[in-house]
Amino acid sequence: MPINENLSQYSDWSFESAFTIYVLAFVLLIAQYASAKATAVQAKELVGAGAPALDSRPGRVTEAPKRPLSDRLAGMGFALLAPALALHIASVVLRGFATHRFPLGNMYEFVTMATAAAALTSVVALRKKTMRPMLVFVLAPIIVLMFFAATKLYADAAPVVPALRSYWLPIHVTIVSVGSGILLVSGVASLLFLLRIKQPLGEESVGFWGKFASKLPDAQALDRLAYKTTIVAFPLFGAGVILGAIWAEAAWGRFWGWDPKETMSFITWIIYAAYLHARATSGWRNTRAAWINVAGFTAMLFNLFIINMVVSGLHSYAGLN
Repeated sequence: MPINENLSQYSDWSFESAFTIYVLAFVLLIAQYASAKATAVQAKELVGAGAPALDSRPGRVTEAPKRPLSDRLAGMGFALLAPALALHIASVVLRGFATHRFPLGNMYEFVTMATAAAALTSVVALRKKTMRPMLVFVLAPIIVLMFFAATKLYADAAPVVPALRSYWLPIHVTIVSVGSGILLVSGVASLLFLLRIKQPLGEESVGFWGKFASKLPDAQALDRLAYKTTIVAFPLFGAGVILGAIWAEAAWGRFWGWDPKETMSFITWIIYAAYLHARATSGWRNTRAAWINVAGFTAMLFNLFIINMVVSGLHSYAGLN
């Protein structure tokens, strides 16, 4: 069937609009950090100057304290994620209708799906006010990946190559892309945990990173988030690897051939299995387990970009010229 150029254009516009709103939310969340610092300095100066106490006598009406600017900025930034995510998902759906196939036939479409899964995971997992300071750090890689997808990975809406015309495409690739998006949040949480554990609650922040770390959720909350998101994504990623092997048997007549993509996916899955084991092992559950999770996140990115774009193999369907 011919490509629907109008729907393809609407898909691109939705993607670009979602990207723009994500950037605006990112700017507001960055401004939140700056305003929180200014508010803290102002409060410290008022206390030092002996600010007058509120009149608490009966019958006296006292003015309610205004909501801090940092809280308002954080609220606006979080609120923008809803329309951005809706447009992000719409871009995936419209690309599918435009091409009359499941929209996961090249790296542009894969990254679009994975970043949408990461954004949805962020909205659900970071909805509590205590966790929202982490949003800026999750939005940063989402924005970078979307920008890279739009500028370097973009592929025009078109039918997939014959090798991908299978009912296994929506099953296998969807599971892997969604799992990858969730693991992005897990990897960022472990990185922030390693930063936060060096700046415990109650201690005065020192240096640039110390000031950022002091505004993050506590280390235990970040560690729990990394663990819980990996618990969800690990079986998804594992199922994706297994289903990929089944598809390989149907397409190439063998379940496993040590293709670079297959091998790196298996290594990544083993690293995440090691993380979950270390997280449940006494003496490993803190920084050592977090570093293993970061290694898994790095392996996943290596598998997505280096293996797909540099190494030649049976999975070379990036859609790049």
